[in-house]
Amino acid sequence: MYSFALYLYALAVILVSPFHKKARLMVKGQWNTFRILRKQIRRGERYVWFHAASLGEFEQGRPLMERLRREHPGYKILLTFFSPSGYEVRKHYEGADVVCYLPFDTPGNVRSFLRLARPCMAFFIKYEFWNNYLHACRRRGIPVYSVSSIFRENQVFFRWYGRSYSGVLRCVTHFFVQNEASRELLARKGITNVTVVGDTRFDRVLDIRRQAKELPLVEAFKQGRTVQVAGSSWQPDEDLIIPYFNAHPQLKLVLAPHVVSEEHLAEIEGKLERPFVRYTQARPEEVPAADCLIVDCYGLLSSIYRYGEVAYVGGGFGVGIHNVPEAAVYGIPVLVGPNNGKFREAQDLLRAGGCLEVTDAATYGAAMDRLLSDKAFLSERGRIAGEYIARNAGAADAVFSHVKF
Repeated sequence: MYSFALYLYALAVILVSPFHKKARLMVKGQWNTFRILRKQIRRGERYVWFHAASLGEFEQGRPLMERLRREHPGYKILLTFFSPSGYEVRKHYEGADVVCYLPFDTPGNVRSFLRLARPCMAFFIKYEFWNNYLHACRRRGIPVYSVSSIFRENQVFFRWYGRSYSGVLRCVTHFFVQNEASRELLARKGITNVTVVGDTRFDRVLDIRRQAKELPLVEAFKQGRTVQVAGSSWQPDEDLIIPYFNAHPQLKLVLAPHVVSEEHLAEIEGKLERPFVRYTQARPEEVPAADCLIVDCYGLLSSIYRYGEVAYVGGGFGVGIHNVPEAAVYGIPVLVGPNNGKFREAQDLLRAGGCLEVTDAATYGAAMDRLLSDKAFLSERGRIAGEYIARNAGAADAVFSHVKF
């Protein structure tokens, strides 16, 4: 039944691909996977396989890949993605020797993939539990580690109708889970090969902070003023942020929208009532006169947060918030929208006080007013955020102390 459902899903993706860019990229990319493996996999080398669904999971796996590269250079790294939003951004990632899409989890694809890739071990990041791949790895004696995984009672594994599918969990050699609740849920299924290590994302954001780029253009924009950095924003986020910014001349704004399209950028600019400039079009001598810097490119946000006194992480009025630790690591308070319940770090920071939830224009305005008018409150919220990140780092160390390379 599972494999049949996968065939139907794959067929649906192929059928919509002429009309849907993401589906088209996925189909084309998967067709190229076996060609890439035949060309790039070298016989006689030992490959460690890392699989990430998308970009967020890649960032969680990255500390492990970079540490493996540094401490065990004798291994090669094979990195696979399922989503175009991960592969298209990181297909040239220098930390891996081979990067490709993971083909759909059908029996034929699984046999071909493992025959060509021949991994000596595999790391699946967070939510990735492909039934045929994992069972095939177990039959072939390939150790599989689930890293930064997190489990909830409403997941299919713990429902009556997911009893047969939950057998995939027994194919995992060891689970490195984010919290105690996940360990307890697995224990109910009789699975005890589990260690609570936290989330490798904390190790990653600490690495990012240490390697943060100096951005003279943003420094020139800041001019010693109070700056809010709004990252990965969507239209509902911007409908809160921009009106408040327009009405508070003491505040400067760096706005990095999640979607960088000409249509969306024009929509943002139409709402701004104060001077603005796009990052890619800005000249250093013009930047100080702008009150809003629109980041119309990718790859800079994690370094830009360092220039802010307050951060806003977008997505909380849609499918879910983006990367809160990426901002909190700089010791600044973080505002988020209401859809944050599935994000452990946001929930922890909300309870501790390093993160503030906003649900509408009134709560957003009240939170910003308090942060901007009460310096002691601003400082304390930021201290809590920064200390939380530092306290929760170390998951990569725990994984490496357990896995025998």
